[in-house]
Amino acid sequence: MTTAEQSAPIIVTALMGAADFAWADGLRRAHFPPERNMLSAHVTLFHHLPPSLLPELSDRLKGLCRGPAPVATLAAVMPLGQGVAYRIDSPGLMAIRDELADAFTGLLTPQDQARPRLHVTVQNKVKPDVAKALAAQLTADFRPRSFAIAGLAAWHYRGGPWDLAMKAMFRG
Repeated sequence: MTTAEQSAPIIVTALMGAADFAWADGLRRAHFPPERNMLSAHVTLFHHLPPSLLPELSDRLKGLCRGPAPVATLAAVMPLGQGVAYRIDSPGLMAIRDELADAFTGLLTPQDQARPRLHVTVQNKVKPDVAKALAAQLTADFRPRSFAIAGLAAWHYRGGPWDLAMKAMFRG
C-alpha cells in the first residue's frame, strides 16, 4: 500500500447491475451540476473507514459476495432539500451493512454509526426550487421496481474522484 493509500479514508459502496447503473448514472449526468459531478452513480454503505482496515475489509466483502445478491427495490423519489435521490429498500443489503458495522464497531465515524437511508443521488448542491422541480418531475411517472445489486466495492477517497481499491461481485 502506498503512503497516499495509507492515509486515504475508505468508502464502501454497493455496485448496481449494469442496466440500473446506466439509468442512474445517466440521470446523474443530466441533473447534477457538472462542475461538482466527480463521481458515477453509487449507493454508499460507509463514508469513512480507516485505511488500515482495507485488507480485512477486502476479505469480508469477498466473503459476503460468495452468497446471493440481496434483493432491492427502487422505492421512492427522495427529496434532499438541495437535490434529489431515489430511495432503495433492501433488507438484505442492510443486513450486509449491519454485519460490517458490527465487525468494525469502535472504528466508525458518527456518520457511519448512524443507520443509513440507502439511496442513489441524481442531483445535489442546487437551489431548493430547482431540486423541488426535479423531484416533482421524477415523482410524476415513478413506479417502484426491482433494482439490481451486483457487488460491493471499496474506494480510496482523496478529496476528488474516488479510486477503486477493490470490488467483488455476488456469485450465489
